[in-house]
Amino acid sequence: MSDVTAGAMRPRQSPLHKVHADLGATFTDFAGWDMPVRYTSDLEEHHAVRRSAGLFDLSHMGEIRVTGPDAERYLDHALAGKLSGLTRGRAKYTLLLTPEGTVLDDLILYRLAASAEGDDRDEFLVVANASNVDADWDALSRRAEGFDVELTNESEQTALVAVQGPRSAEIITRALLASTGEARANGFAVQDISDLKYYRCLAGTFDDAPLLLARTGYTGEDGFELYVPIEKAQALWDLLVEAGGDELRPCGLACRDTLRLEAGMPLYGHELSTQTLPAQAGLGRVVALTAKEEFIGREGIENADMTGRRVLVGLAAEGRRAGRAGYPVVTASGETVGEITSGTLSPTLGHPIAMAFVDPQYADEGTELALDVRGKQVPATVVPLPFYRRA
Repeated sequence: MSDVTAGAMRPRQSPLHKVHADLGATFTDFAGWDMPVRYTSDLEEHHAVRRSAGLFDLSHMGEIRVTGPDAERYLDHALAGKLSGLTRGRAKYTLLLTPEGTVLDDLILYRLAASAEGDDRDEFLVVANASNVDADWDALSRRAEGFDVELTNESEQTALVAVQGPRSAEIITRALLASTGEARANGFAVQDISDLKYYRCLAGTFDDAPLLLARTGYTGEDGFELYVPIEKAQALWDLLVEAGGDELRPCGLACRDTLRLEAGMPLYGHELSTQTLPAQAGLGRVVALTAKEEFIGREGIENADMTGRRVLVGLAAEGRRAGRAGYPVVTASGETVGEITSGTLSPTLGHPIAMAFVDPQYADEGTELALDVRGKQVPATVVPLPFYRRA
């Protein structure tokens, strides 16, 4: 998924790169970025998020701001969801489709409060996958023609860190409030944070700079994502580390992947691609076919023939041998009927799990199949997603 040609240029570095290096992180090239894959143990970092809290650097993600009188109409035209009904302070998962109706990217869209200038213009923030920022920017810019909107690519100026896990709200509260000894600080009160619902966001400040605090995440746990200018990234990271103490552990991309897989969340380039229709990936509900009349990708979806197209399922396997992306899914007789998109030995559940696209006649819950793991058949059963759901 890297956008860097080998030998042509070095991967980009997060504004927190030195922090990760000082912590002894192992790095990997992800989407053209040199990102920490782990600090100590994938397993320990995974369990920290499930049991307490983990701290992630997600500064490789892209941020595109949309403002202007036509912002609602434009987003309804450009994206698959019904965005004009989104109220201020809310977030929504949505899709950027190709004209053929396949998935160019999956996005989080925030509708922000009124601008600092005091006017009442519409203001939104689109958060894009790191591997797709350039393609998303090109598509969104082209789709803005004829609309009174302004698009600003803030990816280069924005740092994103996340605190995920059951202790995340306490840690965020201590970091943003308790250290000041005041009932309200950085634009937040204790009650603001504790009462913030899932897929909601608050605007505040940190060190005299804008801070967007969102109760969102990619782990299946409670959690928060914090957006600040890149020059404030290390100060925010250090504050969170101090507030978290032994309850907070730095976590890399390896455990983020096992966490999101347990939670049944798709990853672009694995479960989603420009070859995938939303309905194949179980995301038909994200597309507003009945809620709005016109958007890019609608005609492609309506004209698509779903007959025989493979669909995404969850597979729970036996033993300890995990299937990986690209491994075949087979019947007892050895007939290939699908392909794994993501797979791992689940740290939480203790057995192999996988998401895979399979022929539709094998997609029913309870269907017995097998994973072809390097020539050995590992029995597996179709199960509902997600594999893990927090209590």
